Amino acid sequence: MISFLNRDFITWMHSQDTDTNGNKQIVICPSFTLLAELDKLIKQHAPSFLLSLGAQNMSPFDKGPYTGEESAAQISEFAKYVILGHSERRLNFKETAQQVEEKVAIARKYQLEPIVCVQGKNTPVPQGVHIVAYEPLDAISTGQVGEPASPERAEEVAHFLKHERHIPYVLYGGSVDPSNVRQYTSLESINGVLIGGASLDPVSFSQIIQNA
Repeated sequence: MISFLNRDFITWMHSQDTDTNGNKQIVICPSFTLLAELDKLIKQHAPSFLLSLGAQNMSPFDKGPYTGEESAAQISEFAKYVILGHSERRLNFKETAQQVEEKVAIARKYQLEPIVCVQGKNTPVPQGVHIVAYEPLDAISTGQVGEPASPERAEEVAHFLKHERHIPYVLYGGSVDPSNVRQYTSLESINGVLIGGASLDPVSFSQIIQNA
């Protein structure tokens, strides 16, 4: 299985046009079990300015006897980023704003850059967060195609986060695909996108990167 992953991933990396994508930072956030393998492949085959790794989540605890949890210390061996407070985590695992804040503090301790997901203007953002992803609940795919937020709505929320919450970088996430990505990345207050299901298809993922 890993051999197929290696071949397909290496092919995908070499297919990327570094002249076109050189000003774009691509962060791949795989399952935890793939972080070590992808870290090795990226270091061997990809320009460091093009690809970075992130984790999809992390333990709310620091080092200790927390069986089954992936700690920030472990993740920091391979990744630079970690996604925190995703809507699925808040919904399915009842994560609270307080827990997200505690995770942000632990991530910072291990030099991980948190990407904190918010569902709107009223979602609390912990202090010191530099990257926020706006993911409206009705745009998140749960096995079905979601309804993306209008560019006007995305710009309104992103502008609020930047100017009222003083967040330097705001991403949009929710039913992003090759046909609509430019509607969001061309907005004044949007710095990039958080891609969900479309990232599982390498062709679609490459097209999103090219079109962004």
